[in-house]
Amino acid sequence: MTGGLALTAVVAWGVASSPSFIQALAANRLLFFALIIGELALVWFLSARILSLSPGAAAGGFAAYALLNGITLSVIFLAFTGAQIAKALAVTAGTFAGMSLYAVTTKRDLARFGSYLIYGLWGLIIASLVNLFLRSGVLDWALSYIGVLLFLGLTAYDTQIIRRWSLQLGDSVAEADFVRISVLGALKLYLDFVNLFLFFLRLFGRR
Repeated sequence: MTGGLALTAVVAWGVASSPSFIQALAANRLLFFALIIGELALVWFLSARILSLSPGAAAGGFAAYALLNGITLSVIFLAFTGAQIAKALAVTAGTFAGMSLYAVTTKRDLARFGSYLIYGLWGLIIASLVNLFLRSGVLDWALSYIGVLLFLGLTAYDTQIIRRWSLQLGDSVAEADFVRISVLGALKLYLDFVNLFLFFLRLFGRR
């Protein structure tokens, strides 16, 4: 997960450092949405088919997703200052680490919250799409807070799932399968971290 985040950060910074590239990306909506659709398709493919891929292909698919995400995330440098981005990143790292630590140390089973978190995620997606048309500042503010709380919960939930996988599988699976499952776990936490960061950035960067 950390490697994927580092790759995303390097690519985003590199694209943002090229004025012609970043402006072309921001101006060409067709290209931008094509990249977004490509990311969604790749996440769906990895989630559905990762156990049938070779370990190298699974890791390569994760790296490709992190690279594409770096390209699309580069546009945040057009909308937010470096200080805002750094602040959001620091807070995200701290809260993410705190929720992961809670998940591996608590005796509470968080699995029972899974369905509520998934329903909440779908509700957040639908409300965000509706607000694209309503353009309500109040609703946008509320969705940002809800998004932070939701992805903090998903971070703890996914961390506990990965810990359970590790305890249950142990040495009972082949190394190739262990790598595939590790990539799937990394993808889950990567998505939690990036979305948490984006919601914090919306809160810290409101103008």
